[in-house]
Amino acid sequence: MQCHIIDLGLIDFLSAYHIQQQTVRKVLDERIPTVILCEHRPVFTLGRLAREGGSLLDPGSIRQQGIDILRTDRGGDVTFHGPGQLIAYPIFFLKEPLRDLKRFLYKLEDVVIDLLKYFGIVANRLNGYTGVFVREKKIASIGIGVKKWVTYHGIGLNVSTDLSPFSLVKPCGLDVTMTSIARELKADASMDLVKQEILDQLAKKFDLKMMDICHDKRN
Repeated sequence: MQCHIIDLGLIDFLSAYHIQQQTVRKVLDERIPTVILCEHRPVFTLGRLAREGGSLLDPGSIRQQGIDILRTDRGGDVTFHGPGQLIAYPIFFLKEPLRDLKRFLYKLEDVVIDLLKYFGIVANRLNGYTGVFVREKKIASIGIGVKKWVTYHGIGLNVSTDLSPFSLVKPCGLDVTMTSIARELKADASMDLVKQEILDQLAKKFDLKMMDICHDKRN
């Protein structure tokens, strides 16, 4: 099946969220899967499991640094998004046998694990936790929303992200250290190469044919 690709570049979270919602409606009508790629300006997002007084260690300090805190309708707890983190939002209409959200999340984890293998990084799951880890360090967070069996939200993969803001929260509600591709490789990581590899892995895992990338200029 053909799949549209939209690259939003660097964009604030709420603007990207509105584009996601427009895309969800389009996928509901046309049943053509779409992948949105982007990076976000610095923001902490709270998933459905998050409590601002819980996983946010110092909300006042966060806001003093000019970093927004936004509540979202994805699953999971709190996480940080910022430049250098690749966001991939798969907007897919789930048919059988993928109408099993645990299985869908498992496949998204597989996408990241095999992407990292391409870069020579051995990654894994931790039992009971969603996301992808390198040893005990977390490198990718995954949280989704679903509307009439159309998925949105998705993957946040640390490529060359400034990891220091993660120290202000318990990422995904965990006492965990975050890492990135650049930190693991001890070298610069090409965002363009990581984007291409994530598209290749999504194509393999979900049997998709990726179309030409549309570079959205609204941001």
